[in-house]
Amino acid sequence: MLQPECPCGGTDATRRTYDACCGRFHRGGERPPTAEALMRSRYSAFALGLDDWVFATWHPRTRPDDVTGDPGTVWTGLEILETVDGGPDDETGEVEFVATWRSGGQDGRMHERSRFARRAGRWLYLDGDVG
Repeated sequence: MLQPECPCGGTDATRRTYDACCGRFHRGGERPPTAEALMRSRYSAFALGLDDWVFATWHPRTRPDDVTGDPGTVWTGLEILETVDGGPDDETGEVEFVATWRSGGQDGRMHERSRFARRAGRWLYLDGDVG
């Protein structure tokens, strides 16, 4: 059986399956090792309606009470523009990205520079500047 591609598009030139990419994080088998890996897993969680993952990976200091996604939004693509720090040995990192979506027959895009922090070995989303 053919495995589905990961919504985030993977991190290399070849498309990766969901299980080999973000699925392993969503199932709790592994932690994202970098800020970019966490950002990709959060995009995939939005695309798949995994609100629990979005909640669990949002820093408690900045997380809203309700992170429920809009079920009418279909996330259609992710492009990483830049990463600054956020590696396995860093404590902070930034990821600039463009995510595209479709809702109510309209296409849209979200451009954000997100900030991440690593706490107790886990990367967490802090906040971002939408541009």
